[in-house]
Amino acid sequence: MPGLLRVVLGDQCSRGLSALDGLDPARDVVLLAEVMGECTYVRHHKQKIVLVLSAMRHFARALAARGVKVDYIRLDDPANTGTLAGEVARAVARHAPEGIVCTFPGEWRVLQDMQGWEAMAGLPVEIREDSRFLCDLAWFRRWAQGRKQMRMEFFYREMRRATGLLMEEGAPAGGAWNYDAANRRRLAPGVAPPAPRRFPPDAITREVMALVEARFPDHFGTLEGFAWPVTAREAEAALADFVAHRLADFGDYQDAMATGEPVLFHALVSTSLNIGLLLPRACCDAAEAAWRAGRAPLNAVEGFIRQILGWREYVRGIYWLKMPDYAGLNALEAARPLPWFYWSGETRLNCLRQAVTQTRDLAYAHHIQRLMVTGNFALLAGLDPRAVNEWYMVVYADAFEWVELPNTHGMVLHADGGVMASKPYAASGAYINRMSDYCRRCDYDVRESTGPRACPMNALYWDFLARHERRFAGNPRMAMPLQALRRMPPERLAALRAAAADFLAGPEMDPGPPLVDRRPGGTLDTVERPQALAMLAERRQGSAKGRPRGARLRP
Repeated sequence: MPGLLRVVLGDQCSRGLSALDGLDPARDVVLLAEVMGECTYVRHHKQKIVLVLSAMRHFARALAARGVKVDYIRLDDPANTGTLAGEVARAVARHAPEGIVCTFPGEWRVLQDMQGWEAMAGLPVEIREDSRFLCDLAWFRRWAQGRKQMRMEFFYREMRRATGLLMEEGAPAGGAWNYDAANRRRLAPGVAPPAPRRFPPDAITREVMALVEARFPDHFGTLEGFAWPVTAREAEAALADFVAHRLADFGDYQDAMATGEPVLFHALVSTSLNIGLLLPRACCDAAEAAWRAGRAPLNAVEGFIRQILGWREYVRGIYWLKMPDYAGLNALEAARPLPWFYWSGETRLNCLRQAVTQTRDLAYAHHIQRLMVTGNFALLAGLDPRAVNEWYMVVYADAFEWVELPNTHGMVLHADGGVMASKPYAASGAYINRMSDYCRRCDYDVRESTGPRACPMNALYWDFLARHERRFAGNPRMAMPLQALRRMPPERLAALRAAAADFLAGPEMDPGPPLVDRRPGGTLDTVERPQALAMLAERRQGSAKGRPRGARLRP
């Protein structure tokens, strides 16, 4: 007797997934499909593709070991249609189920696809709530209704009350909701962050790595040193390693940046959370237990829990509340092309060189590198939000649109006009100098704002304020920088704006070889013209050892 076809997506590798609730091993079939469309809707970092496909294969093996009937479609299957809808249709033809069950997806485009399955297959399709999150979308909509400003801090407080995390008799532990002010120390001399636990690829992962190198040789990044967790057991071990060895210092140094220290005291659990190997409540409970046992201070534990219970849940709510129009917002009317160095790392700005090369090699950068280095430059230079969002989606292993888009569009670029953030996170080189050692090793001098060796961030900062002075005039959080701008002698401001214009017209801002759209309608995927390939090959000649083979145009 036919049962249900239960569809599991690549970022849903969770044993407790709602699509699997009530599964009947004797009748139901679970479908997991590796499809080209999901690998290329943006040209993902090689490590991201390996992470997801390997996790899917391990998850399928774990289900089969429990006696579950799994229909697994590999990327290199000659009959693979390359799309989720196509593979659902083929599975329906193979198994003749009485219905289809799936879990609410993480991206708008996938929901649109799912909503067409019923008509395509001629079967009822049940899309279940994703119960892995701590805030369901209906609750978020109720919370947001009627609010002029949807600030994360107020949402976070409600979530603390609802979950009981870090609460004592109805009040926040320690008497304060937020200890962010205690979490802004620069890495002190002699402080050596412990190396995070690594997970060498097993046979399944190595097989996927070979497939990715063969199928996606020109995608951004390198697979050398791939060590992400790809099973729930590995993810749990990674979380335990963080709690035992880095959580205690995470609070103090969570905003710090240091040359040669890509991880510092960060958790490295976002990839596992975002593909379902870890659940957010388990992460928060583990951190809270460490504080209650006296193994980690409150500022560290609160900062970690805020990132998960606060930011992660909040940005998901914003995404589903505001899509699809949210992606097209461009409140600051930014339109400058993305510079080539976002792909190559070839820039005299050491902060950007450090962040981009680390991202290329690891598919990872921590939140301050994303917000205040690559993001801050994009904001100040007025880079096109469409191109910047694409870049963030491409380069990070933990990037899925529901979490990437609000963070980039709202927090980084202020392209949403203040839906997410009450002010733009704009900063001069002084901030980067305060929080890192990057400026001491830079070709530019962070103490100078004009002249041949001046840090471009300084002139770009003042130029950004001048360009948008009228827009931010009524924003109380922008009052101090705008007052400083208005007090500045006109000739000084003119010199700064001229320096910014010179930099923006200079070689650092080279957008790289020309591109053309591959698909109708100007979608994000791009392909090189033949002459662009020749230009790229010429630029790579003589490159230093270790430059990524995958660093190419705009992936």
